[in-house]
Amino acid sequence: MTETAAIDEKINERKTIVYKTLVDPTVIKVAGEKLKSKIFVRFGFFKPKPEEIQFVSIDKYYEPYILINGKYVIDYYRKCAYTISVDKKVQEVILLNQKFKPKQTEEQSAKGYKTIKLEGEEHLMYEDKVSLILDKTGHEVPPKKLPSAPSEEHPTEMLVKLGENAKKLEVAPDADVGIIRSKIVKRPDDIKRIVHELFEVTERAVIYTPIYKVLFQNIKTGEVKAIEFDGVTSKRIQQR
Repeated sequence: MTETAAIDEKINERKTIVYKTLVDPTVIKVAGEKLKSKIFVRFGFFKPKPEEIQFVSIDKYYEPYILINGKYVIDYYRKCAYTISVDKKVQEVILLNQKFKPKQTEEQSAKGYKTIKLEGEEHLMYEDKVSLILDKTGHEVPPKKLPSAPSEEHPTEMLVKLGENAKKLEVAPDADVGIIRSKIVKRPDDIKRIVHELFEVTERAVIYTPIYKVLFQNIKTGEVKAIEFDGVTSKRIQQR
């Protein structure tokens, strides 16, 4: 019968980090002006004249990313059996004060031998670690998606200033823990009994990155399109 115990969990508190905006909006507007004709290209080569594309607005918003590190450790025993070949003439084997009667085997590779079977338990340790960066929908994103930048000293106050827009940035309190748990907490199938099992989240943070959204309008067609730029690096963000 397999013996299991409740898993121990250590979940750290989640921090809130707001990156400082390092790029002036005027710089972003100039960058947008250089690209505005490209976003209205039709059929791959019909490009409107620059004077036909007018600036509409520039706004800044924040995109949340979740950083989470965790590990899973299980110290356990599993059932095992070892088959030992002995000379065919042997009638009895004594090991660890136990008597074993060798049996005939039909395996061709063991001709001229008998076998004894030793049953016992093996002691094993399994550990897994993972570090994830998730977007607000819970999908994993590559580390290069999240730039490095200095952070605001009072992040909570910064979010409060956003008012109603802050509600759009809210991240479910334990969604990240559930995702990382599903990735690394995997009990082996051959467990006999567990000595110790631990799931630990060592680091958790929601990082809010500033993004500029610049709108332009084609005055001939009335069509409005946006270009987005990273508020930390000023790099253009490709449309998702």
